[in-house]
Amino acid sequence: MTGTAGPGGLRPQRRGRSIAMSDAERDAFLAEQRTCRVATVGADGPHATPLWFGWDGAGPGALWLYSIVRSRRWADLVADPRVGVVVDAGEEYADLRGVEITGHAEVVGEVPRTGDDVTAAELAAAEVHYARKYLGGDEMIHDGRHGWLRVTPSKIVSWDFRKL
Repeated sequence: MTGTAGPGGLRPQRRGRSIAMSDAERDAFLAEQRTCRVATVGADGPHATPLWFGWDGAGPGALWLYSIVRSRRWADLVADPRVGVVVDAGEEYADLRGVEITGHAEVVGEVPRTGDDVTAAELAAAEVHYARKYLGGDEMIHDGRHGWLRVTPSKIVSWDFRKL
């Protein structure tokens, strides 16, 4: 899709505006959902995998992915940072809702993450949010196999068929 960038450099949603989520609805939806689907492009073509995530809705927003660094997903994103991510929910047609984010991923912090790198201050909020959402506390448990990727959205599209 082409178009003029909106606030924060994001391309505006052109279709489906009547069923689009507001920023507050989108942020609440992404806070409650647990699994996203991450699509990458590698030498062998497209690759899609489920992954847990964190969402920071401040400004244009950022999606945080805590990924195994020896995965195809990680290798694909280091070689080509273009990424597509979908988070969706609903069983019946009238209940379908979701968010699609396209953008670029960048490695943040030490690789793999051990928690020893105190210079990665920008990870502090992402790690607390992730730990609360998935680990039941405020502390990250680093296994020395994962690293952080920040997805900076260039486009966010949302839909909520319950608005029809």
